[in-house]
Amino acid sequence: MRKLGLMAAFAAGTMIAFGGVAAAEWKPNKPIRIIVPWGAGGSTDQQVRAIAPVLEEGLGQKVVVVNQGGGGGSIGTKSALDAKKDGYTWTAGAVKDLATYPVTGKLDTKVQDWHLYFTIANMTLVSVHPDAPYKDFGDFLKAMKSNPSSVSVATAGVPSSGHSAIEAIKTAAGGDYKLVNYDGGNPAVKATVSGETVAVPQLLSEQIEFIRAKRLRPLAVLKGDTLNIDGYGEVPSITKWIPDFKAGPIHFGIWAPKGIPADVVAKMDKIWAKVAVSKVLKDYAYKKGLAVTPYFGKEALDRAMPVIAATAWGYQAAGKAVVSPDTVGIPKP
Repeated sequence: MRKLGLMAAFAAGTMIAFGGVAAAEWKPNKPIRIIVPWGAGGSTDQQVRAIAPVLEEGLGQKVVVVNQGGGGGSIGTKSALDAKKDGYTWTAGAVKDLATYPVTGKLDTKVQDWHLYFTIANMTLVSVHPDAPYKDFGDFLKAMKSNPSSVSVATAGVPSSGHSAIEAIKTAAGGDYKLVNYDGGNPAVKATVSGETVAVPQLLSEQIEFIRAKRLRPLAVLKGDTLNIDGYGEVPSITKWIPDFKAGPIHFGIWAPKGIPADVVAKMDKIWAKVAVSKVLKDYAYKKGLAVTPYFGKEALDRAMPVIAATAWGYQAAGKAVVSPDTVGIPKP
């Protein structure tokens, strides 16, 4: 009996020594907060609210979505970075924005310092008000060169997807534009719909309903081939006019800074398998013309790095980088 008791004690000690293999699964005892660092209604807000019910079911706890815009998404992200690292505070957005905060001087953090969980892959379109004087994207590029002050462009601020897109276009094709920043992608899109600005290079999910209603006219999609929008038709690739333009999917998701407990990470890894098959997320993606991409961990970062690198080094080439991307773990593409 004493021998059995010693063996049991040894086994228990071994499990503790090797990381608590038998530790209980994390069960949060209060609501989880996800900070959306942009205004309500934009792409980040939409995808977070689409997965919130799945997270609530998996965690057995309420998920509270809090909008905290400003600073091109950096203010809300900093709130999550500064919060207690207990797994109860997360943030969200496009991972390329998170990765380029240190490059643009917005926030001192690297993408490698976060636990990444992706939901959908979005893409950027350059669209204009229906009455804009451009028959195609080629005319838009000509206007950037001949009369840049007439090309008013609405974005969600630096370093939003819209801002990085128009900067990449400027670097690749030359010319200039008149930048008009808004507190989020949704108000930026609405500014062009109302005629307040002539163009908007924001995300498909933010534009698609206005495109279908013919209140926006898409000129080009920033991806390698043509985009077919159900209810509208084809949108040509930017490579028709700029053949060497580096374009790819923009991954959105939620993340928390490293340092949160290991059992929280293990629980989220387990839940993400359910996110992949969530009908709510699939329905949202289908409605917005997007793809469900439930990657996490190293696979998520590897898949996102080509667009992260293209964006970061685009800022460097345009003279808008505060630090060189390679100093914050972003290799040159």
